[in-house]
Amino acid sequence: MTGALVIGAGPAGMMAAGELARAGWDVTLAEAKPSIGRKFLMAGKSGLNLTKAEPLDRFIAQYDAPDWLAPMLREFGPDQVCAWAEELGQPVFAGSTGRVFPKVMKASPLLRAWAARLAGQGVRVQTRMRWTGFEGDAFAFDTPPGRQVLRPSRVVLALGGASWARLGSDAAWVPWLAARGVGIAPFRASNVGLRLDWSAHMAPVMGAALKNIALHSGGQTSRGEAVISTRGLEGGGIYALSRPLRAGSALSIDLLPDWGTRAAPPRGKLSFTNWLRKGFRLDPAKLALVQELARPLPSDPAQMLALLRALTVPHLGPRPLDEAISTAGGITRDAVTDGLELRALPGVFVAGEMLDWDAPTGGYLLTACLATGRWAGRAAALA
Repeated sequence: MTGALVIGAGPAGMMAAGELARAGWDVTLAEAKPSIGRKFLMAGKSGLNLTKAEPLDRFIAQYDAPDWLAPMLREFGPDQVCAWAEELGQPVFAGSTGRVFPKVMKASPLLRAWAARLAGQGVRVQTRMRWTGFEGDAFAFDTPPGRQVLRPSRVVLALGGASWARLGSDAAWVPWLAARGVGIAPFRASNVGLRLDWSAHMAPVMGAALKNIALHSGGQTSRGEAVISTRGLEGGGIYALSRPLRAGSALSIDLLPDWGTRAAPPRGKLSFTNWLRKGFRLDPAKLALVQELARPLPSDPAQMLALLRALTVPHLGPRPLDEAISTAGGITRDAVTDGLELRALPGVFVAGEMLDWDAPTGGYLLTACLATGRWAGRAAALA
């Protein structure tokens, strides 16, 4: 086989394939699963948060490797993502928090239009084609007709990280690249829930959201929501603190972040529970959480206020890696050139969550996958 081979038909791989085809390359896009864009479609179940409308420097600062990703994001950042979606016939809008979504709030129309564009560019998509490692300098695959060994002139790997293995990101590639001398940082869960062992007392509030709170960990603060689930705490507020939490930092929650300097309300003739509910305006979810985590509760108003402003959450660490929305870790910066070509494997480029970068949810993950895929595809086309 001559021409270019892209392995992995997620957002990064599809972007790379498009850039190679645009540059005149004969491109094959190989996907292990029966269909393309499975994690992309999963993201669409919550509306498909494409990017975030905010100043570019602030946007880039949300990544843990901002100087590495900055050139790629400056070429294909929030404005370019919006324009790209519009070109594919999917108008977008920014919500009150700046998060950008397709107006249809679905991923499938955009994916179909994108796939049609690739087909029009001559990209051949081959599904059920699973990369199984190297055979000498060639790439071996399991396919329905049998084993295939390919020797393309250019390769872009866009195989994802190590979460949601059932959608294709199983990190099976790690030992194959490591054996060839590629530097790979261990994968760690990111944008993932926290494990807590709840008592039966919490059953009535399972699925309830903790709103208007501030979460603190490792010197960082998040004003997002947290959802009480049977497995612990989930949601954007928790995900934003993934880095300090997976490092073992403690978590505390300010249940009254807008209380200001007001004094604690006196109890008067109220029952203890009604004092918490009415005096401190605790909804059922917050009230249950306080009773679960902090009993015996103080009767002194000042002490109670202090407890509610810094409720300690004795968590058991992040949920398992495969439950994470994304992963940190992967191919290190030193292992690639500025064009995302593997130093140990000339002619092989990498993109997306295979790379060692991390970001919160909110459009940052998908934008970086698109930007790095585009960057790697363009670099591979010119190499």
